[in-house]
Amino acid sequence: MTREKITLAPQMPKCWNPETKPHKFCPGCGHGLALKMLGEAIDELGIQDKVVFGCDIGCSLLSWDFFNVDSVQTHHGRTTPVITGIKRARPEIVGIAYMGDGGGYAIGAQHLVNSATRNEKITAILINNTNYGMTGGQMAPTTLPGQKTETTPYGRDPEETGYPTLGPEMVAAIAREGAYVARGSIANLRQLKRFLKKAIQNQMDGNGFSFVEVLSSCPTNWRTNAEATWNFVEKDMAEYFPVGEFKVPGQKEEK
Repeated sequence: MTREKITLAPQMPKCWNPETKPHKFCPGCGHGLALKMLGEAIDELGIQDKVVFGCDIGCSLLSWDFFNVDSVQTHHGRTTPVITGIKRARPEIVGIAYMGDGGGYAIGAQHLVNSATRNEKITAILINNTNYGMTGGQMAPTTLPGQKTETTPYGRDPEETGYPTLGPEMVAAIAREGAYVARGSIANLRQLKRFLKKAIQNQMDGNGFSFVEVLSSCPTNWRTNAEATWNFVEKDMAEYFPVGEFKVPGQKEEK
């Protein structure tokens, strides 16, 4: 009796590009989880043929061929204005700007702030893994106080380098009515997908700017095992960066 060999392919969103899988992110990296939730959100909203996806320089650039949608890879920190320009030229598309914390809160901070104050009708998604992952793990705007990186070997000292950027809190404070602002985590994927769907739907409804920060992992540069990685995301990061909704048009925020 011969046994038939069965190969089971991993379940993936329909809008993903299977030819580019397995993906290129490091083992344990949270980008893949965030992008899977984004893919499921796109599938469930039925907007694959309308999406224009833009990604930044840094680890986020490895998502440039993740989806079977129109995609553009931008200069560092410039994903938000590129997607803004495309959306203004083609208002019928669904513009998604995907970036890291360095691109969004450092070199591209001015674009994030101005897009929020202008209430640009795009969706920006920012991955917060508390370091510059692509270049070896240097201190980022989101590095926690006391956290060791390649450029803070004794731990980040807020007296010398300031405190971590609280992006959603800042955006919620300056954004106009109609904006949607939230912070999710790869530690709660169902909630994260809800936030991403609401952010995209808010754009589709023509309400205004939508922004979701995602607490994510980087065990390669954190030099952590699986247990320590998960504890850092669920406890240390969530304690400093509270998860929830910060601005919802006409609704009560989910905490």
